[in-house]
Amino acid sequence: MDFFKFDGEVWQRLLSLLQYDQASPMTLASGFFLFAFLVFGIGYLAVRNNKLMRTLYVVVVSLYFYYKISGLFVLLLLFVATSDFLIGRRIAKRRDEGKRYRILVALSVIINVLILAYFKVGGHFETAINNLCGNGTINLGEILVPAGVSFFVFQSISYIIDISRGVISPIKRYVDYLFLLSFFPKVFLGPLVRNKDFIPQIEREKVVVTREDLGRAVTLIATGLIKYAVIAKAIDTLLLIPSVSGDFGDSGVVMLVALLAFGIRLYCDFSGYSDIAIGIALTMGYKLPDNFNAPFKSATITEFWRRWHISLSTWLRDYLYISMGGNRKGRFRTYVNLTITMFVCAMWHKVNLPYVVWGLLQGCGLAFHKLWLEKVSGSKALGKDMKLGNRIIATIFTFCFMTLTWPMICMDTWEGVMDIYTKIFTNFSATEFMILAHKAGFALVLVAIGYLLHFLPKSLNATTVNLVTRSGFVGQLLIMVITIWIVMQAQLMLAGNGGLPVYAAF
Repeated sequence: MDFFKFDGEVWQRLLSLLQYDQASPMTLASGFFLFAFLVFGIGYLAVRNNKLMRTLYVVVVSLYFYYKISGLFVLLLLFVATSDFLIGRRIAKRRDEGKRYRILVALSVIINVLILAYFKVGGHFETAINNLCGNGTINLGEILVPAGVSFFVFQSISYIIDISRGVISPIKRYVDYLFLLSFFPKVFLGPLVRNKDFIPQIEREKVVVTREDLGRAVTLIATGLIKYAVIAKAIDTLLLIPSVSGDFGDSGVVMLVALLAFGIRLYCDFSGYSDIAIGIALTMGYKLPDNFNAPFKSATITEFWRRWHISLSTWLRDYLYISMGGNRKGRFRTYVNLTITMFVCAMWHKVNLPYVVWGLLQGCGLAFHKLWLEKVSGSKALGKDMKLGNRIIATIFTFCFMTLTWPMICMDTWEGVMDIYTKIFTNFSATEFMILAHKAGFALVLVAIGYLLHFLPKSLNATTVNLVTRSGFVGQLLIMVITIWIVMQAQLMLAGNGGLPVYAAF
């Protein structure tokens, strides 16, 4: 009978496990979440066909999961939700009455932008003021960035703008708006959803999960876990970290291989996490938009940004680029708008000089490509419209352009960026690749596997989903068990280096 007795230490450990741990925040690939989601799923089955109970249940669990991700910053999420829920209703009322409502839109945008500005540039502002007026003039203390703050703030801004444009009507119930902002699969790292597509899913009476939905969900979760928790983490631990720390020497070939590895690591990390989120939402009967579409197959920079982090690119296009006039104000304004949009995209990620340059390069690249399309007869915006030879050349060029801009994302200082370029262009020795292969052979194999999986035909993915769907419940359960076992073994091999997604730093 002693088996059923719990002493104080056991209860303390259990309580500690349920609390937020700043040193080890929860992710969708953590053991805690996978177990908690199983428990959540049992309760969800009981309430999924009761709209109010389902919504309340998911909101409470979502807020708890966000607490496990970001601690008491859950109060900030509640503040944003309350503020924009009330402002949105007021905007709709004044709009229907033919009264001015732009000041309310501006109020919402200002509140949300100030929240982002505090966390994104507060430290830089403090440093600038103290440098100008003397140390100690202002002290903001340590600024900890809430997980996913950019995602739920951008989601809330889009909601207000959609109401002002008449695209949607305001959500009637506060709990439904909380659902929109806090839905746990997407609250941390997205994908951002279109309000007109997702709000009807929240407000419907019943949710339906088809056999095909479940097959696609299992495929997405399994492949996402492998990409995020195995390939990306192993490449980072076994290749990228040692390369940056100088364990493999300072040869240019090491830096170039590291850049190639960083590209697939970044893709596997974020797209894998997105796949997990989309798959988990699908098991509950909610459809989130795809966030990546084989971006390294892009033949132009325009195509790349239609394939990479699609939900953010779409958001920036719909709520920033178009709001500034898009391509309706003439050629020069179009180029300026593109550059500003990508500059904001860079600042959304991180505020430092390398990112400023990266954003300007991306914006100028998009502007130059638009000019190319206008001036060069027969040029195409997308690879699928090109002849095979031209497409291959264009794809290689686009891939090289993006790869050579990765240092601006990798490094926090311009000196660090230039150090990488200097090593590549002045200290390059191809023979040292064999030394690197000997020291980090397994990681290089994973890099190759990552790119191979990325460049597989899209039709193969549909075939895989079909096979998983036909495998039935037992087969799908076996797939998940094997996947989780592989993830656990990988974490053991990497000394438990589960870690947060790399985009959590942005």
